[in-house]
Amino acid sequence: MSEQPVICFGQQPCGFFPKRFLVSKIWTALRLQKEIGGEIMFFYHDCDHDPRETQTRLRHSKTGEVQSLNFTFENKIQKKYSPLFAKRVDRNWQANTARQLPNFVNEALVELFAGIKAENVADFCLEMYRGMGLLEGIRVERSGAADFRCKAIDVDDYFVDTRHGGELVRARKHEDGFALHQGGSSFLKVEADCLDKSRITPTRDTRLCWMQSVLHCTHYIAGAGEIKYLNTAEAPEIEFVERDVIERSDEAYVGE
Repeated sequence: MSEQPVICFGQQPCGFFPKRFLVSKIWTALRLQKEIGGEIMFFYHDCDHDPRETQTRLRHSKTGEVQSLNFTFENKIQKKYSPLFAKRVDRNWQANTARQLPNFVNEALVELFAGIKAENVADFCLEMYRGMGLLEGIRVERSGAADFRCKAIDVDDYFVDTRHGGELVRARKHEDGFALHQGGSSFLKVEADCLDKSRITPTRDTRLCWMQSVLHCTHYIAGAGEIKYLNTAEAPEIEFVERDVIERSDEAYVGE
């Protein structure tokens, strides 16, 4: 147990402008820090592979209509199965999107977006969040980092990074091997090395204990949906705090 509070919140990359629910987690953590002190950690789950996570819902500055934008991907394998830290940024997409952004955000945010040089989706989002000043004084720990994975405990339900179709993909432990979920009850079996801890990350149901074995947090800021599936009994040493309410939580945050 830490001698001082360790306040943690977790989130996948959630749009090139962060969703408002992530900003609420940040603000809740900062509020709690003012009350009890300690350090704030952002558990950045950049090995999630779902491309829907980075959908960015922006409100048109004149009409008020909400439009969803997202990264484009080079191929179907990368889009569906590659972890977010391995989905490559398309520079044509970036340039085309930058031309649309003045309809939604101010000039400073357009310039920030256009100037990001990150090569992958996870890095791109993180650089945007930092450039917006949202992570000042907050330590970022990434689930995709090899050193983080090697420090973590073993879990019995997990994914393994492996190669398939020329891409790095995230295969789940399935029956007596590993597979990519193709939808419904369809799975594509693939080869994977489960002995290398630097390739392994947990599923949703094993993520809490896996994360906690490295971060040793005392407080965890949970989202409204997250608090419903977390098995808090697995980590009785953590005080779970539901994030503060924020309006239009699934829209992108572009400043108040």
